[in-house]
Amino acid sequence: MFFIMSPFVAELLLFCLYASVCFFRGEGQITLPKNVSVSAVLVFGDSFVDQGNNNYVNTLGKGNYLPYGKDFQGGKPTGRFSNGRTLPDFLAKALGVKDYLPPSLDPLIKDDDLQTGVSFASGGSGFDPLTTTITTAIPMSVQLDMFKQYIGRLKRTIEEEGVNNIITNSVVVIVAGNNDLFLSFPLRRPQYDVTAYSNMLVKLVLDFIQEIHTLGVRRIVVFSAPSIGCLPEVRTISGGLLRNCGDEENNAAQLYNSILKQQLQIWASSFPQSKAVFVDYYNPFLSIIESPHNYGFDVADKGCCGLTGEIEVLYLCNKLTPTCPDDSKYFFWDGFHPTEKGYSIIVNHILQDLVKTLF
Repeated sequence: MFFIMSPFVAELLLFCLYASVCFFRGEGQITLPKNVSVSAVLVFGDSFVDQGNNNYVNTLGKGNYLPYGKDFQGGKPTGRFSNGRTLPDFLAKALGVKDYLPPSLDPLIKDDDLQTGVSFASGGSGFDPLTTTITTAIPMSVQLDMFKQYIGRLKRTIEEEGVNNIITNSVVVIVAGNNDLFLSFPLRRPQYDVTAYSNMLVKLVLDFIQEIHTLGVRRIVVFSAPSIGCLPEVRTISGGLLRNCGDEENNAAQLYNSILKQQLQIWASSFPQSKAVFVDYYNPFLSIIESPHNYGFDVADKGCCGLTGEIEVLYLCNKLTPTCPDDSKYFFWDGFHPTEKGYSIIVNHILQDLVKTLF
């Protein structure tokens, strides 16, 4: 079965009355429908959902130093690319699984924590092999291998039936494609126009989904690309003197999203016992950027960290560079990634429809 999420949701009160599912902004938790449970949250993708895996690989793309993590459990930089919690943390808590989703490569992770889910994601990753050649991140294909190793570790600690139940009742979240469109597509132009590249990328996404489905996954959540052209760094590079949103990047993201949505529907129609949900990441993201004051933000075209907030990301945000006085007033933490508050609001945008369609 396949469902398409709308970019916005009904009023909270009406949703709670008619769907019997309620989520309270910021720190809330969903009440799942009767006879429904979520055993684990398993996440694949890029820096939007990397919980710290890049700490353990040879890459420059790390966020395990201040000011990253300055608002996480008393100022602990974990490798999350934000000032605090990120998408996987808010999703895991809202689904009633746990408060924080750990990285799969954490050598100190305990078996009990492993059973409720991890993130395999790596900052800088993508489906196009060229992307991780550029960034030296963990490729999506290797993240798939990490998932297989994860299943193997579970089987060493609990019975196979229990492992199957964990995988079947888990929610798998995929957030990738952003780096492909931003980094690799410009280099692929001699080979592909935007339509051909999007088709190639979507095929890789579907191949990945097929692989995890073969391994027992039955609830799959696929995020679209966000409005890439409006990321502070991209605005600085492509937006001219006024730093407008980059139309070319946004148009590419929209085309990719359209093809992904259509092809995911075709794929999902072959597996009626499974559910695949397309999450519109683009429009909620853009809505916050275009009307930040509606969401309690003052600034949505610059990041909080760095000398200017216009381009700084990773090591350009460090202990020697300033941060904004109040990061709760900023949608973006750095030139690429939202703040903890930004992630929280995005999850609130998508969560209610996600529950209605996924379970």
